Amino acid sequence: MPLIDTHAHLDDGRFADDFDAVLARAREAGVERMIAVATTAASSLSCWRLAQKHAMLWATAGLHPNNVASEPATAWDDVVHLVDEPLVVALGETGLDRHWHDTPFPQQEEFFARHLDLSRKTGLPVVIHCREADADMLAMLRAEFQAHGPIHAVMHSFCGDAAMAAECLAMGLFISFAGMLTYKNADAIRQAAKTIPLDRVLVETDCPYLAPVPVRGQRNEPAHVVHTARCLAGVLGIPLETLAEHTTANALRLFQRETPR
Repeated sequence: MPLIDTHAHLDDGRFADDFDAVLARAREAGVERMIAVATTAASSLSCWRLAQKHAMLWATAGLHPNNVASEPATAWDDVVHLVDEPLVVALGETGLDRHWHDTPFPQQEEFFARHLDLSRKTGLPVVIHCREADADMLAMLRAEFQAHGPIHAVMHSFCGDAAMAAECLAMGLFISFAGMLTYKNADAIRQAAKTIPLDRVLVETDCPYLAPVPVRGQRNEPAHVVHTARCLAGVLGIPLETLAEHTTANALRLFQRETPR
């Protein structure tokens, strides 16, 4: 029952003391691969270096919307420098966030547009963050879709409704579910999940955040993606093994890496 954790912040300092054990537990849980997701120029480099060192990992390169304003002037060039490196399989995470106000919203929009443009130039998919900015996000995605066609991307840690999911799917995106899917108050997310075709769904941890039930409140880690996968399989009314087969195939198709470049 192989699984891929498509979104893990493995360069986070909370993994520093037991990193090898984290990977071992993931392997024991059936997680065959993890994508180390970057949030800054420095973490883009760190994630790539982790992927070089550990065969289970791939990496992304990009700037999280909440970090853009505090990044050095060279940050975007540093990200662009990494996109042709082996083991870098996606751009981001990038997107829009109205929950926090660390980066002025127009600057968030500018850098999200940069990631989308770079995706078209490189063929790398975009890992999209959206928090309390659904209308703004859909407006940008619609403009991108109308100008350039299907969008090669994943809406990570999806917490929108079925209508938003339908729009994202129509524009070519994949939908990824994290631990929030398992929470008691997440009925709307589970209802949205029921509408996602099996060939467009992914699972993730977003670790060290969003630990799923039954480990909610603990530090999240890639091994815990099995709990989200089991919940999603139940929501969809299919065996866990079937869900794992589809989400793994979807991840390989999206990130286009059956073997590294």
